Amino acid sequence: MENQIQDFFDKSLKENDIKNELYSTYSVKKGLRNEDGTGVLVGLTKISDVVGYKKVNNKKEDDYGKLFYRGINVKDFLDGHKGKRRHLFEEVCFLILFGYLPNHEEFERFKNILSENYELPPHYLEANILGFPARNLMNKLQQEVLMLYNYDKDADNTAIKETLEKGINLIAKIPSIVCYTYQTKVHYFDDQSLFIHHINKDYSIAEMILSLLRDDGSFTEKEAEVLDIALVLHADHGGGNNSTFTNVVISSTGTDIYSAIAGAIGSLKGPRHGGANLAVKKQMELAIKEISVQATDEQIRDVVCRILDKNFNDNSGLIYGIGHAVYTLSDPRSEILSQKCLELAKEKGRVEEFEFYQKFADIAIQEIYKRKGNRVSTNVDFYSGLVYDMLNIPSDLYTLLFVVGRTVGWIAHNIENKLYSNRIIRPATKYVGNIKEYKDMDER
Repeated sequence: MENQIQDFFDKSLKENDIKNELYSTYSVKKGLRNEDGTGVLVGLTKISDVVGYKKVNNKKEDDYGKLFYRGINVKDFLDGHKGKRRHLFEEVCFLILFGYLPNHEEFERFKNILSENYELPPHYLEANILGFPARNLMNKLQQEVLMLYNYDKDADNTAIKETLEKGINLIAKIPSIVCYTYQTKVHYFDDQSLFIHHINKDYSIAEMILSLLRDDGSFTEKEAEVLDIALVLHADHGGGNNSTFTNVVISSTGTDIYSAIAGAIGSLKGPRHGGANLAVKKQMELAIKEISVQATDEQIRDVVCRILDKNFNDNSGLIYGIGHAVYTLSDPRSEILSQKCLELAKEKGRVEEFEFYQKFADIAIQEIYKRKGNRVSTNVDFYSGLVYDMLNIPSDLYTLLFVVGRTVGWIAHNIENKLYSNRIIRPATKYVGNIKEYKDMDER
């Protein structure tokens, strides 16, 4: 069958080739991108803002990156919590969902609502997770989100209040589903012992994740703090990122929230989006194996050049974790996470490895500028894989933790579009083929 399909496909390519110049001829924006690489505006939002460049006389100029949640700089948010590192992600969830910072009483009520929804429905764990292990956990998570539809007596209700309630329920339940599906996977497919811990409702979401993943359920304060901050940094990134836009497109048809979130998870699975941190980890492991963490600048530069020359790692010519579609001079998420990464490295005795990452990034940025004239920086994926590794979080879960953080952003944009746009998203494409006459099969 494979050879026959290949024959059909080869003939199809000859018949249906679309020349690249046609995109310019008809002013079609590839990937919804303008000529200067900026995104085509497709909506309005008050949820978050991603600043990576500025426009001067209608010309794009590089700038230092900033990330705002509901108008508040994420860096300022984190700086304002020094010495009080707990439940930061939950506070960001409130801010993103409701648009303002809660007072003490409101925040306690919100935390209680979340924690009361941590638990899965009765017998859900046994029937849907333990009984149906899966090798690919992102696909499994999609299935589990869709399965929750069956446990919702009013699942197709897409009204604003009901969408918000269902969304908060998903934010609360996805972390435990992620952990339980992982434990089931390694038990059935990797021949490891099965550890299923009960949920502690007094824990924050970050603490709950660490407790459910660890054999003994223990974690340090620093570990919980760093994971909490990692979730904060992944909570939202504007309405134009692929998974958020996917969620909004699906939701615009009027379908249920479970379908929209499952679609967003499928989008995030791709290595060009949520899977990038795993690509960084593999890249850096290969580099360290090749030249060691004690490598000189010259040795690192040689590896960087080999990657760019498509002669190392996956031969793609891409240095994963360097550069971003929006950010130019800096990615604020990367700057924050690198500092937390260093603090964790000191606790774990892995400072030398962290310093190798830093030197590698500096040299890669220099070499890219030298070759292409592009000013780039590390992005959030460059350090997140190292952070997760130091937290003893398995690589299977890297992208799933992205889902845990980003679900709140998906829910908020879903609701915002229901409130203020509320039209099915239906862009257009230009037909550039020839008009042909139908021929009877005997004449073909």
